[in-house]
Amino acid sequence: MSSFPGSPRVLKGGLVLLDPSSFAVLPNGIIALQYNPDTLTRTLKVKGATEGGDRSEALRLTGPPVETIKLDAEIDATDQLEFADQNPNTVQHGIFPQLAALETLVYPASATLQSNFALAQQGTLEIMPMLAPMTLFVWSASRIVPVRITDFSVTEEAFDPALNPLRAKVSLGMQVLSIDDLSFGDKGGSLYMAYQRRKEGLAQLHKFASFGTLGIAGIP
Repeated sequence: MSSFPGSPRVLKGGLVLLDPSSFAVLPNGIIALQYNPDTLTRTLKVKGATEGGDRSEALRLTGPPVETIKLDAEIDATDQLEFADQNPNTVQHGIFPQLAALETLVYPASATLQSNFALAQQGTLEIMPMLAPMTLFVWSASRIVPVRITDFSVTEEAFDPALNPLRAKVSLGMQVLSIDDLSFGDKGGSLYMAYQRRKEGLAQLHKFASFGTLGIAGIP
């Protein structure tokens, strides 16, 4: 689909996958959303003193809020099929490759499953849970944040004659990983802290109100 000459370049939101040990970007570890969602829902659950606790603790925060992010991303093969000779994979598989790239984020690698089965057959008593890649949600340079994918659903809406999906809506739910989940000493923790500091810096750019704006002269 062509765009108007001189139109501004629209940045893409997406996910970046890092090796959980080295924090290097994994091969094929950058997944851009084909179309940016129209809405993005964020919920912050405050972590404060428990209800009914000591009154002196009423204003205390026990840590960063639990932040969750939800979005619906559309994937459509129309643009690729318009230039079929340049997109043979789309002609053959529809949007299966894009869906698979997202879906495999929540699967342990098949090679790891096979390896763990072999260890179990050899009588290994304890097999450590499998490590997923460190996932970063990127929504502009101001919002690069480590997340855990908590919900994933796909609604396929159109198919080709071979039943390959041609259009789908992917719903993603993510929980931001804060320093309550990550270590201050590693890359994940520093990425979260950079995210929070960026928020604090942006907050300082806000033009704050005066008492007069609220219709009062001061606090009684």
